Amino acid sequence: MPPANGDVPEDAARTVDDEVRQLYERYQAAESDAERREIALEMGKIDGHRHAKIYAALKDE
Repeated sequence: MPPANGDVPEDAARTVDDEVRQLYERYQAAESDAERREIALEMGKIDGHRHAKIYAALKDE
């Protein structure tokens, strides 16, 4: 659970950044539009989770 002030712990942020970086590398290496689409959907889910956490933190302020 993030600290009360809404900040994301550094190790959790690094883990997400690493996951996004790996997805981006997979996207660049993808050989088909279908594969790129699946990877883009995965990246979108991560962004959605990040935005939800940000909005929740702002709501609590």
